[in-house]
Amino acid sequence: MIDKRVQSMAEAMAGIADGATVLIGGFGSVGQPNALLEGLIEQGARDLICVANNAGTGHTGLARLMELGRVRRMICTFPRSVGSVVFEELYRAGNIELEIVPQGTLAERMRAAGAGIPAFYTATAAGTQLARGKEVREIGGRTYVLEHALPGDVALVEAWRADRWGNLTFRSSGRNFNPVMAMAGRLTIVQSQHMAELGELDPEGIGTPGIFVDRVLHVPCGDPTG
Repeated sequence: MIDKRVQSMAEAMAGIADGATVLIGGFGSVGQPNALLEGLIEQGARDLICVANNAGTGHTGLARLMELGRVRRMICTFPRSVGSVVFEELYRAGNIELEIVPQGTLAERMRAAGAGIPAFYTATAAGTQLARGKEVREIGGRTYVLEHALPGDVALVEAWRADRWGNLTFRSSGRNFNPVMAMAGRLTIVQSQHMAELGELDPEGIGTPGIFVDRVLHVPCGDPTG
């Protein structure tokens, strides 16, 4: 019987290694797997490469992980946003690496990883500093930059509803980066606000099929610990 539900945060976080590339869903605070981030802090993995749309805010979640010295490299689109004080301090001190990736390119690099596509050409960033050192090719009279797929050792995802097979639905803008990160993670761990029985989820509304999901932890709305 397929049952991807786990009963504790420790079980959800088991096996995440030092040096892992961790994909973190969310667009700012919307759709961010905050409970799983707290679980990763407790789990103790270090020297991480974190991939997210932004570089954390305040002193919780991703920002707290960086503040504890556990993140070696940040790959994101918006490293500076309201409240990104921890990242800015670390970066100015030379204590964290940064790779800036345009938002659409970031999403496509992860989608490509999930689809088994090793690389692709995009016109985004052509002729800018972000294309420095990358392969460039002219196609149809336009310049394109070669971008490589971005898989993760781990993907941390927030869903609205899930079933025991790992099928997921997302609520409104909570969908954002979560589906492509679920595809790109070699180990995909989900916190879901609600659990559904098999057959309850409308197939047309499933944003991530269970084939991409390994572990599901029920974290009811308002419960940060699960």
